Amino acid sequence: MPVGFIGLGNIGRPMALHWTKGPEPVQVYDLAAPPVVELVAAGATAAATVAELARACTLIGICVRDDRQVQELLYGSGGILENARPDTVVLVHSTVREDSVRTWHRDGAARSLQVVDVPVTRALEPGTFCYMVGGPEALFGRVRAVLTAGGNRAIYAGPVGSGIALKLCNNMMTYAAFIAIHEASTLLRAMGVDPKLLQEVGRVNGVVTAQMSGFLAARDQVAAQGEGALNAAFAPFATLASKDLRCALDSAQTLGVRLPGTRESLALIEDVFLKRY
Repeated sequence: MPVGFIGLGNIGRPMALHWTKGPEPVQVYDLAAPPVVELVAAGATAAATVAELARACTLIGICVRDDRQVQELLYGSGGILENARPDTVVLVHSTVREDSVRTWHRDGAARSLQVVDVPVTRALEPGTFCYMVGGPEALFGRVRAVLTAGGNRAIYAGPVGSGIALKLCNNMMTYAAFIAIHEASTLLRAMGVDPKLLQEVGRVNGVVTAQMSGFLAARDQVAAQGEGALNAAFAPFATLASKDLRCALDSAQTLGVRLPGTRESLALIEDVFLKRY
């Protein structure tokens, strides 16, 4: 029986391509035709609707933009919850709110389905990913072979909600690092020192990561083409970053945890992506 994958965007498409290297046949669905054609060429089959995929697959990965899009895939007469067979496992790879994950898990359990959080981050090895699995430990054994196909890593985080907790905290650090290298480079430039020297020092002492350098280089390269090009390329990433930080802050508020640095990151991150100061 095939495994299913929904959402073939910038992250979902390469993830699904890895799944085609795994032990099970893969069925995919996306509103955009080109990535579906690419996945079919790689050996997958295409589903015409979400409901069709849900009826055919007992393991389904979802990689879409936000809570609202996951919600639309799960609920309604054409959604996964209404059409999947009992014991189906739904892996939510999107970066979403922790309380959303718990609601989806509860609603899935009412229909004998397991909806769990399995967010993903790019790994250091080019073209590979690291999955953070939240859910019953027995489920980790069931899904591990699919997730690790193609050289990916899968880390068991703990019960439902643990995977998204890891992802949100990982993103908090990522965006704080982007802010740090942006502001340090801005100050150096004002002081008459080439910011590239900061990266040279940072590579020697380990302070500047490859991800930080890559972000700054890509942003500045696009910025050289003008403000319009920068907005077109980076505004979507700024929106996603703001969404991720709000998800983390929502969890912190629920738990009574103060995160002043992350709140400040939220206020700054859009400017950092779009280089407005």
